[in-house]
Amino acid sequence: MNTTTELTAGAAIAADTSTGGRFKNNYFDGLAVTGIHKVVFFLIMLAYFFEQLDNWNFGYIAPALMKSWNLSMPQIGHINFFYFICMTAGGIVGGIVSDFIGRRKTFLIAITIFSLSSMANGWTDNFTIFVIARGMTGFGVFCLMVCSQAYIAEMAPAETRGKWQGLVASVGFCAVPVIGILCRVIIPLSDEAWRYIFYFGGIGLLALPVAYKFLLESPRWLVSRKRLAEAESVVKHITGQDIDLSEAAKVCVPRDKVWDVMTGMFQRQYIGRTLVLMALFVFTTPACFTVTVWTGTLLHAKGFSITDSLMATTIIQVGVPVGCYIASLVSDMGGRKIPIIIISVLCGAIGFIFGHLDGYWPLIIAGFLMTAGVMGSGFMGFSYCAESYPTRMRNTATGLHNGLARLSVAVAQPLIPMIFATYSFTGVFNAFGVMMILPMIVIAVWGMRTGGKSLESIC
Repeated sequence: MNTTTELTAGAAIAADTSTGGRFKNNYFDGLAVTGIHKVVFFLIMLAYFFEQLDNWNFGYIAPALMKSWNLSMPQIGHINFFYFICMTAGGIVGGIVSDFIGRRKTFLIAITIFSLSSMANGWTDNFTIFVIARGMTGFGVFCLMVCSQAYIAEMAPAETRGKWQGLVASVGFCAVPVIGILCRVIIPLSDEAWRYIFYFGGIGLLALPVAYKFLLESPRWLVSRKRLAEAESVVKHITGQDIDLSEAAKVCVPRDKVWDVMTGMFQRQYIGRTLVLMALFVFTTPACFTVTVWTGTLLHAKGFSITDSLMATTIIQVGVPVGCYIASLVSDMGGRKIPIIIISVLCGAIGFIFGHLDGYWPLIIAGFLMTAGVMGSGFMGFSYCAESYPTRMRNTATGLHNGLARLSVAVAQPLIPMIFATYSFTGVFNAFGVMMILPMIVIAVWGMRTGGKSLESIC
C-alpha cells in the first residue's frame, strides 16, 4: 500500500459511522477517555514513579558510597558510564522486543528487571556485582521508558495523546524531588544507610501483580499480529462500545522480519522524519542532562557552598514534574511541533541568560525554568517520535532514537568539564542554549505535524 492510499484509508476510518450495530472507528480516536482508560494510565504513572526513583537515586548515594567503600572518582565515573551504556541497550533492545512480543509483556519484564537490580545494589558488597546491577537498573528503566512512550500513543485518543503523555510523566516524575528528600533524610543516618535507598527502589515489585492483572495489550499491536478479535475485545472493554476494527486492520501492514523492522526507519518513506528526529534527540538530550545532572556541581564550582548548591539543585529539580505538566497542557496544540519549537527556543534563551547570572535566587529561578522547559519539550519530543512511525516498527524506532540520544549524553559528559575549564560557567550554558535552539530550525523547516491526527493517517 502506498503512502497516498494509507493516508486516504486512515482518514476514512477515523470518521465514526454506524453499521450493523457496530461502529467503525480508528481505535480510540474521537471517543471519550473512560475510567478503565484512566486505570491503564495510572498504572503507567506508578511505573514511571518507581523507575525514576531508581534512575535519580545514585546522584545522592554516590558520595556516601565513596566513603563507605573508599571508592575513587574514576570508579564512580565507571559506574555512571556503564549505566548509560546499559540504558542505551535497554532502549534499543526494549524497543525491538516490544514490537515482537507486545507492549504489555515488555512493560512487565522491565519493571521486574529494574526493581530486582536496585535491590541487588543494596545487597551486594562486591564492586563488580554493583556495577552490573546498576547497569541492569539502567537497562530496565529505559526499556520501560521507551515501551511506555509508544504504548501511551497507541492507547490514547488522537485528540489528547500529548495531554496524557505529559500527565503521566508529571505524576511519575514527582519521584525526582521525593527521592531527593528521602536521600537527605535516610543517608545521613549511618555509613551503610544508602543501602535502604536501593531497597526502596525495589518497591516496583509491589505494583507488578496489579499491573499484570489490569494492564491491557495495545489493540494496535494485536491488529499488527492479525489478532483482530482480541483487539476489538480490548477496545470494547475500555470504551464500552462494540467497535469494528476491520477497516483499521486493512490499513495496518503486518510486522516484517527482524532486520526489516530494525531498518524500517531508514527506508525512503521514513528517512526524512528519521533524520529530523535524530537532530532533535542528539542535541536536546545532552542539553537536558546538562541542566538536570550538572547544575549543582557547576554552581558549587562557581563559588557556592555545598549546602547552597544542594538546596538549589533540590528546588530546581521540582521543575521536572512541573515541566511535564506544562507539556500536558500545550502538547496537542500546533500539530505537536509548534509547542516543541516555542518551548525549546525559550528554554535556550533562558540558558544564555542563566550563564551570565550571579545572584543565588535569580540562578535558582532561571534554573527552575530551564529544567521545566527541557522536560516539557523532551516529553513532547517522545510523543512526536512515537507518532512518526507505523505500529510494526514504532517501538523499535523509538528505542533506536532514544538509544542514540543516550549515547550522545555519554559522549557529552566529559566535554562539560572541559568547556567549564576553558569558557567557565557562562560557556557551558551558552553551549546549552545552542543545543536547544539549533535543532528547532530543522524541526521548523522539515518537521511533520502529528498532533491530533490518527496514527494510521500519519504513517
